Amino acid sequence: MTEENKVPVLEFSKKYSAGHSQQYYEKHTRGFWRNLSNYREIGIARRALKMAGNPQSVLDLPCGAGRFWDMLAEDLNRKLYGSDNSEHMLEVAKAVRVPEVASRFETFQASAFDIPKKDNFVDSIFCMRLLHHIGKHEDRLKMLKEFHRVAKDTVIFSLWVDGNYKAIKRRKLDARRRAEGKPAYQNRFIVPRQLIESECREAGFDIVGHVDFLKFYAMWRIYVVSKK
Repeated sequence: MTEENKVPVLEFSKKYSAGHSQQYYEKHTRGFWRNLSNYREIGIARRALKMAGNPQSVLDLPCGAGRFWDMLAEDLNRKLYGSDNSEHMLEVAKAVRVPEVASRFETFQASAFDIPKKDNFVDSIFCMRLLHHIGKHEDRLKMLKEFHRVAKDTVIFSLWVDGNYKAIKRRKLDARRRAEGKPAYQNRFIVPRQLIESECREAGFDIVGHVDFLKFYAMWRIYVVSKK
């Protein structure tokens, strides 16, 4: 395999054993603030889906424990696929979701860098909480190009961006840790807004729009991009 075709290995993805996958599901359903955050995130994801034109076929990748499956299944005519790099995550997703929803998802194991499906396989790819784990420009670009190949029309993805209170606070904390000789936090990265938007264009997308979790305060942003 050439360096260009090599699939990047994300260190954090190795931790999703059966037990950790179950804990991941439980984490997002535990406590008032977690549930409030989850409710808000699903709400802005629903808005992004409408911005994408309510696609009639969607690939949720990585689907994790199926946190967005109920929302994605609200359109009864939508063809649904769920995929994750972790087979354990797929098992948890199918086990914890109500059968009426879980049965609508055709699932398969895959890396977001190498999706075993044909070109233009699905109307839209729905990618939540993955790109903030990818710190290298070349890795983000590789993933975006793979999404461009597999999606027929749009891609919806979330990540951490700059230009808000939480990003400023995070960078100050990282600088303080470096000054104290401590390692910076790993596996979660803030990407400048102009950079991710230029990477989308380099991969062949136009920016349709975005939705912020909490404008000027939170780092989370959902982008909707479309193939040129």
